[in-house]
Amino acid sequence: MNQQSTKTEKQFRKALAECRDVFADKLHDYGPSWRIMRPSSLTDQLYIKAMRIRSLEVKQQSLVGEGIRPEFLALVNYGLVGLIQLKKGYADNPDMGADEALKLYDKHAEETLALMLKKNHDYGEAWRGMRVSSYTDFILTKIQRVKEIEDLGGETIASEGIDSNYMDIINYAIFGIIKLSEQA
Repeated sequence: MNQQSTKTEKQFRKALAECRDVFADKLHDYGPSWRIMRPSSLTDQLYIKAMRIRSLEVKQQSLVGEGIRPEFLALVNYGLVGLIQLKKGYADNPDMGADEALKLYDKHAEETLALMLKKNHDYGEAWRGMRVSSYTDFILTKIQRVKEIEDLGGETIASEGIDSNYMDIINYAIFGIIKLSEQA
């Protein structure tokens, strides 16, 4: 692994740790209330967060007071929740404790990191030359693809599944967190 990819992995892990801290705090406050969300609702939640980022990028003003960065953190967390829900299915009532939720979160986060490292190797750190607004547009594109796959009942002919799109959303959101941290 070269120095640049080592730096990327460190930055990625740092951003992911921040996301996990937020997830753990919300898990404390709300429990795993997200367990009742069906996949389409999670996709819509991802859409809301990504559209808010896009709106803030275009308007360059937030009336609520929260900026773009917290929304990227939320995209990471909802993306990981989405991966958990894809594997476990949704429940009518929260059906797991915080320990299990965090264990599943960590499992899917590590799988997503592994995917990023493979792609980052093949693409040669191309994400570093991109604009943050492009991450937003790519995330919105991935969400649109997920909606289409959901409408097809998960049956694709030539495309990756919903899980791959969720992982790409998470990775682009983490790239956004890293870029915004570097600009601060």
